[in-house]
Amino acid sequence: MDDFRTKYGKQAVIIGITANCFLTFFNILVGIMSGSYALISEGGHTLSDIATSIIAYIGFRVGQKPADKEHPLGHGRAEAISGLVIMLFLGMVAYEIMSGAIEKILNPSIITAPDFYAAAMALFGIFINYIISEHIIKIGKKINSPAVVADGQHQKTDIYSSVAILIGVIVSNLGYPILDPIIGLFIGFLILKTAYGIGKENIDNIMGKLPSEEFVNEIKEVANISSPDANNAHNIKVDYLGSYATVTLHIEINGNKTLNETHKIVHTVQNNIINEIPEIKYVTVHACPAGLNYNHDQEIDE
Repeated sequence: MDDFRTKYGKQAVIIGITANCFLTFFNILVGIMSGSYALISEGGHTLSDIATSIIAYIGFRVGQKPADKEHPLGHGRAEAISGLVIMLFLGMVAYEIMSGAIEKILNPSIITAPDFYAAAMALFGIFINYIISEHIIKIGKKINSPAVVADGQHQKTDIYSSVAILIGVIVSNLGYPILDPIIGLFIGFLILKTAYGIGKENIDNIMGKLPSEEFVNEIKEVANISSPDANNAHNIKVDYLGSYATVTLHIEINGNKTLNETHKIVHTVQNNIINEIPEIKYVTVHACPAGLNYNHDQEIDE
């Protein structure tokens, strides 16, 4: 599984960096030639894509490191942390783009209407960004990597900004050149929105937000069918560590079972959950005597 994730994670970052190097060069070049601040802003945006792809890959690689003495549950949270670094980086890029756009809006005398080379570049950008972002997000979901998915979501915002640039070029040449820096400002807001979404998702991951009800029910179902002696899986708690999760749960076992028998049942349940649900890497099962009612919040049963 680790080799599989490494292979596709590396593929995602190579695709992202190669495409964005190409787009950055031509966005800035055509932006200067055509006089489009919005397109130059988009060049800055695609330049940030290169940096975030590198950050995402570093987080992905660190998250792949196996457990050690100091990190007994592995290094999975490195992927979520890299997502937060991407959020901060995007915030800085958004600030630079928006401040430049506001300066032009407040000084309209320095604005010129971009020519239609900018429109052609915007169309090309829409096409490339759609293909690349969909592919990266697909890879991220396939290998269950928050860092790679975050990178793909960032890439996807370029589609909307390219559409805005295209509209801006057309309207600017109809006599409203002020729209070009306004589109640049819009691109800045798009980047901020993406930063917020990435930050929220990865903070939720680090803070241990509750998983979906469907995921909890899947764990419960696998636990209950793991052994005829394991019943009523309950008190299920899930903690995400980047691309994988740890789980603790309780199962009811006949109180007349011996310690050896109970031990075997517990390990059977743990192994089945890990084997049946790839997203889960570590499982701890607590055995409860069937029919015993008690408060799960108590440290010691009464």
